[in-house]
Amino acid sequence: MLNSKQIGNITEMESMLAFLKLGYNVLTPYGDCERYDFVADVNGNFYKIQCKTSHAFGENEGIEFSCRSSHRAEGKCINERYTADDVDFFATTFNGKCYLVPFNECGGSKKLRFVNPKNGQIQRVSFAENYELEKVLMTL
Repeated sequence: MLNSKQIGNITEMESMLAFLKLGYNVLTPYGDCERYDFVADVNGNFYKIQCKTSHAFGENEGIEFSCRSSHRAEGKCINERYTADDVDFFATTFNGKCYLVPFNECGGSKKLRFVNPKNGQIQRVSFAENYELEKVLMTL
């Protein structure tokens, strides 16, 4: 069984591979001490990307991921928020697709929906299709 670090590494590799498959270069920091996982070179502009593993919610209604970092210190789990100086985008993968979400659209966690909410609300709802990597990159 994979531990959480291994699962996170898979998400990171899948995200970088998605960029590479679209012809964009990625740069990785040496060591594991930066607040971002990699930098994407998109048309000569560099964007700091933090990868997060997502989990399905509901009955395949969508995915959700944490927008915080967590680590252990003195036997306690420490959760810290990222800042706009730390990352430009969060990336996640799910069922073979990569999603890219701007930092300023995230709070403590982010939900991306595949279907409309059962209550019919669509305001302030983030639909996964709008965050597919290819679509977001076309806007940069």
